[in-house]
Amino acid sequence: MAALRPADLAQAVGVSAQQVRNYEDAGVLPPVPRSASGYRQFSERHLEALLTFRSLVPGFGVIAARSIMRTVHDGDVPGALALVDAAHADLHDQRRRLHRTAAALAALAGGVTTGSAAAPAGVASGLRVGEAARLLGVRPSALRTWEAAGLLTPSREPGTSYRTYSPDDVRDAQLVLLLRQSYYGLAQVGSVLGELRRTGSTEALQAVLAQRREQLTARSLAMLDGAGRLFAYLSSEPSEPPAPSDPAAAASRASRTASPALAQGVPAQGS
Repeated sequence: MAALRPADLAQAVGVSAQQVRNYEDAGVLPPVPRSASGYRQFSERHLEALLTFRSLVPGFGVIAARSIMRTVHDGDVPGALALVDAAHADLHDQRRRLHRTAAALAALAGGVTTGSAAAPAGVASGLRVGEAARLLGVRPSALRTWEAAGLLTPSREPGTSYRTYSPDDVRDAQLVLLLRQSYYGLAQVGSVLGELRRTGSTEALQAVLAQRREQLTARSLAMLDGAGRLFAYLSSEPSEPPAPSDPAAAASRASRTASPALAQGVPAQGS
């Protein structure tokens, strides 16, 4: 099997040769042998690893994808699969929170004009900031930031001045979170919520809700694509050490084996 140069792998996925070396250092690629003169000798196996990593990134993100590949190359396949499972579990949690937000929005739409909007079901009264944050899946500091921006108005416990969150406060925080996940600035969030309270219209929030559903669906599909590529990588046998060959032929072969997903515009990382 012919050896590949850093430039061959770089050309196959649309990054710089230096980025390929960075991937090697990060453990994204399996160990790379050197020639007698000290040159890196990449193989088809390294190209497969690089393509697998790049396929994981759209669904899992750069950090998780790097951790998955590094764990594989450390010889801990069960650990790598645990990272995959954790990412799927996180996505499932996001879907559940989105469902609760949709229910809260529906209740708000039904009663905002009469001042009798129902609070979220199953939410206790008097939650402390940490409890409310865990329910929402955010950091306590996020709730404090939203309060400082005038988006939330939790009560204060007499004597201790601890913040306490009612079911209505949690509902408002769910709506703030929905908008923030859709890249609304704090001022924009305030405008949308203000319009909701003035007119009772949930049209803007319903549009954001639909957009967020589409985002989660797209990420889920991307995770399936990446997991499929990872399965293929784990199922294939490592190839024999590379032998020197014509660089032009090696580059041509590397380009032909590139993933179709890359041709569809997966952004180059670190390029």
